[in-house]
Amino acid sequence: MFSASLTEWTFENVLLRMVTALVLGSLIGIDRGAKKRGGGAKTDAAVCLGAAMVMMTAQYMDLQFPGSTDISRMASQVVSGVGFLGAGSIIVSGRQVKGLTSAASIWICACVGLAAGIGFVDGAVLVTAVLLVGLHILPFIEEKAYFYSRYARLYVEAGENRTASVLLRKLKEDGCKIDMYDVDKPKAEGQSFTIRMTIYIPRRIKKQEYLQTLLEIEGVMFVDVV
Repeated sequence: MFSASLTEWTFENVLLRMVTALVLGSLIGIDRGAKKRGGGAKTDAAVCLGAAMVMMTAQYMDLQFPGSTDISRMASQVVSGVGFLGAGSIIVSGRQVKGLTSAASIWICACVGLAAGIGFVDGAVLVTAVLLVGLHILPFIEEKAYFYSRYARLYVEAGENRTASVLLRKLKEDGCKIDMYDVDKPKAEGQSFTIRMTIYIPRRIKKQEYLQTLLEIEGVMFVDVV
């Protein structure tokens, strides 16, 4: 480990741990903020620096009161306690859940801070680098995987109530399997019905062309893949 000396309790090492935690937390937060996601530089930097301070406090207590403290207990409290910040960044709208990645980034910032706080700076730096690279590469891999996936999550607007039953009948006749199905009835007269569903399209059917045929069903006003 190239930073093994940072585990020693000196002023320079303590300061370097704090700076490392602040910088790494800021990098993760800036990456989330640049994508207009939850968290942000200030939140992630504060979480990371706070976690580092907890870890350094635990080490200080162990040095001052040897044998009477357990360093791991304070770390475990941070890992579990930071969950309330993550929960605050998660938004549930209907059947859609947003903010899970932001919540995970806040949690991992706490872990990075704990690593930097105890002097495991090389581990903190490496996991931050791997995380940032992964967050930028995985969306492209996901896009390719979803493109070839036989599952499709549909958003359908229908003008009549009976359109839902007609749509379901067509899907079953074509051999599609319905994994999830939900209908939102209009709150006022004249508004359209909203249908959300996840379906599995057989391999013998071309997915993109098949989705276009759903627009030909009487009463279907709009179809989109979400």
